[in-house]
Amino acid sequence: MSELNYIGKEGIDKLKELAEGIDFCMFCSALSLRPIHATPMSVQEVDDNGDIWFLGSKSSDKYTDILQDGNVQLFFSKNSDFTYLSIYGTGTFSEDQTRIDKYWNKMVEGWFEKGREDPDIVLIKIMPHDIRYWETKDNKIVSMAKVLWTSVTGDKTNTGREGSIEI
Repeated sequence: MSELNYIGKEGIDKLKELAEGIDFCMFCSALSLRPIHATPMSVQEVDDNGDIWFLGSKSSDKYTDILQDGNVQLFFSKNSDFTYLSIYGTGTFSEDQTRIDKYWNKMVEGWFEKGREDPDIVLIKIMPHDIRYWETKDNKIVSMAKVLWTSVTGDKTNTGREGSIEI
């Protein structure tokens, strides 16, 4: 794999592309505990500052965890094209109704019986501190062929990119 790092606006654009292009991530909190708490969650948006937004519930363990220790780790995996993303950051909360309305959809409606004004709804904002990604440049078949070629011949072949993203 070759290394390609992104900084600033390019970094935010790359983060948006990756995080918004993968349906779910494993959202890990209570990082100092064993086992850590991991929950599948869906990104609502990566904003123009590079902050990552989720909709959550005040009655969840995730809410309590972040109140006690804001450090979180997000793991994204899109196996269909060998794309992976790891984000370490700090979580905070917001109750901005305009943003809740922006993210509201039929899927979210299933979680909150009282609708978009449900007092249990909370926005979770993650401010990334450390971001690493891995992706292939080619489709899955070509990537697998390159890995197979390398294992048979010992010749190094570039199977993709990895790097850091700084915002």
